[in-house]
Amino acid sequence: MMCKKIESGFAAEHLAKQLIRSATSSALNYGEARSAESNRDFSHKMKVCLKELRECMVNMQIQKGAELVKEAGKLETLIRENNELISIFVASIKTSASKIKDG
Repeated sequence: MMCKKIESGFAAEHLAKQLIRSATSSALNYGEARSAESNRDFSHKMKVCLKELRECMVNMQIQKGAELVKEAGKLETLIRENNELISIFVASIKTSASKIKDG
């Protein structure tokens, strides 16, 4: 887990804890989106996931810029994967929006 690889100190620990919250929130909200009651409900829940993923991205970029992570390569991999997830969620939200518009 990347959060175990951070430097000690108030800022690093604060960012690590917030990253855990936003990352788990996006995963849990995705579970909710999968059982959405309508296309609008799905779209809303996916947008919440997207917001949390974007928060993760900013958090990791702050940690990278402040050099708070001991394994920078691992952080780069996670930033890249997070960006890929953002792209997937954006595409899914667009598809859902077109279904709402057409439906």
